[in-house]
Amino acid sequence: MGLLDDAKKAIGLGKAKKVENPKSKKSKKSAKEIATEKGKPYVEVVKLELDPNNPGSGAFELDWNEEFIKHLWKAGYKDDNEHDTVDRWFTNLCRNIALETWEKEQAMVTQKNDLGDGRTEYK
Repeated sequence: MGLLDDAKKAIGLGKAKKVENPKSKKSKKSAKEIATEKGKPYVEVVKLELDPNNPGSGAFELDWNEEFIKHLWKAGYKDDNEHDTVDRWFTNLCRNIALETWEKEQAMVTQKNDLGDGRTEYK
């Protein structure tokens, strides 16, 4: 029970009811529909599944529009079907992110000193 329901019950008004806004009955366009109407590329992660026994493993479910596929084709990602095209792009994106993170970590470590007792100093 929400705070408003508690307050109404305390003063004897019963349960609160949500009042529908008449404008909310109109169907709102999704971000994908808006991008598609504007002729702009659209891609979104719609689902993420993680292996409960190995959280480093999992899968992403992506949604995209035709403009996104055309964008990838222009960038050189052309495969037999659009699923393979998006998969190759996403794999490349993840690889680049991982490589960039690794390079930054390597650049931060200029000197590593073993201090003993399981301790390490990084300069």
